[in-house]
Amino acid sequence: MTEADKPPALSKRKAWRFVSPSAPRLSALFGDTHQRRAFVRYWITDNIWNGLHLATFYALRLMPMDRVSRAGAALGRFAIPRFHKVAAGRARATMEALRPARDAAEQARRFDAYCAAQGRLMTEFAVVNRIARHPERLIVNNVDVVVDAAKRGPLIMVGMHLGNWEIGPIVMRRIGLQPYAMYVPPAGRAKAWLAARVRERAGLRFIPPGMQGVRPALGILKSGGVISIFCDEAFGGRIRGPFFGRPPHLEGNLGLAIRLARMTGATLCPWYTKRGEDFRFTLQFLEPIRLPQQPAGPEELMGDVERLSQVLEPVIAENAVQWFFVDSMLQ
Repeated sequence: MTEADKPPALSKRKAWRFVSPSAPRLSALFGDTHQRRAFVRYWITDNIWNGLHLATFYALRLMPMDRVSRAGAALGRFAIPRFHKVAAGRARATMEALRPARDAAEQARRFDAYCAAQGRLMTEFAVVNRIARHPERLIVNNVDVVVDAAKRGPLIMVGMHLGNWEIGPIVMRRIGLQPYAMYVPPAGRAKAWLAARVRERAGLRFIPPGMQGVRPALGILKSGGVISIFCDEAFGGRIRGPFFGRPPHLEGNLGLAIRLARMTGATLCPWYTKRGEDFRFTLQFLEPIRLPQQPAGPEELMGDVERLSQVLEPVIAENAVQWFFVDSMLQ
C-alpha cells in the first residue's frame, strides 16, 4: 500500500462542524464549468434519484414486513459481491479478525449472512415503525435496569449498529424515554427527508451534529433528559471505535459519551438489537455504567473509554455479520 492509498489517521482530528449543502442559484447555470455542473447535478440529476428513492420507499410500504425484509436480503446477496467488492473484501477481513472462522464453509456462510443483513437494512427502513404495532415480533431483555437508572437521573443511551437499530427509539418510547440524538442527515435530499420523517415518528428528537450539538446535549442531560449516542463508528474507511485491542483514544463518540457522562453525572446505558428470522428482533439492554461526576484528566478519561469499549467489543464480535461497520478496516 502506498502513502496515497492509506486512510487518514484516527487521531488529532479537528472538531467537526456540520454544514448543510446549499442549493445553487440560477446564476450558476451561467457561470464556469464547475458551477454549471453543480447546478445540473442539484436540480436535475439529484432530483431524478430523489424521485426514485421516494418511489421505492413508498412502494415498499405497500408490502408485508417479512417480504420487504426478504427482498432486501436478496438485493444484498446480489449487489454486494458484484458492485461493492472493496467493501466485501474488508468485511471478510474484519469478520475473520474479530472471530476467526473454523473453515472455508463457515467463512462463506458468514459472508452470505453479512450481505443479507446489509440488504435488509436498506429495505426495512420503509416499514420499521410498523413493529410498534406488532410486539410479538420484538423481545426486550433487561429493561428494568434502564427504567431504574432513569429514575435516578439523566441517561446516555449507548447504541451499537447491530441488527436494526432504528427499533431502539420505538422501544425506549414504550418505556417512557424519548432520546435526543446528534443527527447527521444522509446524502441526498429525499433520503434526508425520509430519514428524519421515519425517526421522528419512532420517537427520536434531534440536536445539531458535531460541535454544534455539545451545548444542547449538556443542557438536556443536566435537566435529567436522555441522549442517544452510537459509540461504534468508522471514519475514512477505518473503524474508530470500539478499539478491539488497539491503543485507546479520546476521538469520536466513545470520548464524547464519556466526557458528557463525567460532566453531568449521566448513566451510560449500552444496548443493541439482534436480528432473528426475517423482521423479528431481540433488543438487549446491558448493565448500566456509572462514572464519578467530577473533573477527570486524560489518564482517567482514557481508562473510562477503554472500559466502555470493552463492554461493546464482545457483543460486536459475537454478532459481526449483523454489524453495519464490519466492511471498514481495523488496521
